[in-house]
Amino acid sequence: MPELPEVQALAERMTEACAGRAVERLDVLSVQVLKTFDPPPQALHGRGVTGVGRHGKFLDLATGDGPHLVMHLARAGWVHRRASFPAKPPGRRGPLALRLVLDDGSGFDVTEQGTTKRLAAYVVADPARVPGVARLGPDALALTPERLAALAAGARQRLKTFLTDQAALAGVGNAYSDEILHRARLSPYALAASLGEEQLTALHAAVRAVLGEALEHARAVPADGLKTEKRAGLAVHGRAGETCPVCGDTVRSVNFADSSLQYCPTCQTGGRTLADRRLSRLLT
Repeated sequence: MPELPEVQALAERMTEACAGRAVERLDVLSVQVLKTFDPPPQALHGRGVTGVGRHGKFLDLATGDGPHLVMHLARAGWVHRRASFPAKPPGRRGPLALRLVLDDGSGFDVTEQGTTKRLAAYVVADPARVPGVARLGPDALALTPERLAALAAGARQRLKTFLTDQAALAGVGNAYSDEILHRARLSPYALAASLGEEQLTALHAAVRAVLGEALEHARAVPADGLKTEKRAGLAVHGRAGETCPVCGDTVRSVNFADSSLQYCPTCQTGGRTLADRRLSRLLT
């Protein structure tokens, strides 16, 4: 799933591609992707694009005197830059969900792979009208140590859940939460409210470092390679059975119904292994 670094890099590249351009048309090619009806997609037609921003993991294409196109790419969505499009309109099958054509003939295809369709698009006068945007917590890259301490103190959640809760902290997903906890040397099952001052300091530093490094990496990678190149910079996520680059222990995994987490026992749990079931606790 694209997270804050990839979405931010994508927003910057889309802004550059849209500079001085207006929307020619928005083709909705998957009926379930558009979650709003007023204003209609045609309200974007002819509007000048002022830039593409980000709210957590949401993209926000803004027009100066019209509505916004807000998109959440979910697990398998992506945006592809196109210099031009075929003359024949695309069919309504396959991974193509949206096509945004600019007034110079260039634009973007928004695709979603797989059979589970969660990609969502909204045409709104104000991004705050998108439910997922309205509930976002502070942006992870703008988080101060004091704000993090206050959020953690009020959270009745394990650290893994706390970091990926978009209402608590916007922008961090499954992959970078694993990386942040590994960098901070904290167990994913530690309670957020139980962290001491040194642990909170380590967690804040890890959030800033992991996301900052990933963003710089994403900015240097071609857009179509962002998703595949993301894994190259990960120390533990997606690397169960491999060697921890810090201590040499074996990276372990806990699997749930539709997700998993990876961690290093030596670096994060005092050498203890987490039981591989949904309600697991540290084995004694």
